[in-house]
Amino acid sequence: MCGRFALVSDRAAISETFAVRDSSYEFKPNWNVTPGQHIPAVIHREGRNLLASFLWGLIPSWAKDPSIGNKLINARAETIDVKPSFRNAFSKRRCLIVADGFYEWKKEGAKKIPIYFHLKSKEPFGLAGLYETWMSPDKREIQSCTIITTEANKLIAPIHDRMPVIVPKKQELIWISDAAEDRALLLSILKPYPAEEMDCEIGIGPRFAQVKEGV
Repeated sequence: MCGRFALVSDRAAISETFAVRDSSYEFKPNWNVTPGQHIPAVIHREGRNLLASFLWGLIPSWAKDPSIGNKLINARAETIDVKPSFRNAFSKRRCLIVADGFYEWKKEGAKKIPIYFHLKSKEPFGLAGLYETWMSPDKREIQSCTIITTEANKLIAPIHDRMPVIVPKKQELIWISDAAEDRALLLSILKPYPAEEMDCEIGIGPRFAQVKEGV
């Protein structure tokens, strides 16, 4: 599961990393990104990478109540192409949710200590995501997203059995392309990121003070 992550890179760094063009979307650095917040994600439209804002917690287009999004902050890679909540978005609406790192919790006695996982390069990366547009009864649009998870790699497994899918740089455009239709190819992207390219640190200190375990 992925219930908390960090995004502290600025817009210029993100635009360079993901080749984003013409982005006016502003956001504040946040060491404690939580479900229910609006978060930046990269999408690909008409040959360009764009930075969009999505509510974290996917609301399927057919949902009668938007509160369903509280239960759909993550989607399992193993069933993403068959579950009604995700299969349409998997086919047509894929994105990269921008992050610098994410958290899992380690039990130490009665306490739970946040462990912060990130790339050794310290660069921002794209988490595999899906997005949807939901129309409320009063004709108000809500664009929302979910983060895809897979089995944990060797670095994360001692702490948790799942991890968010980090999309390798060379496969980012394939994942977000609105023309990609090869389901087997898309599913092959959703695997654990190499542990040797990642690192972690114990979440102790001022920047982690507000980080609480995810839902």
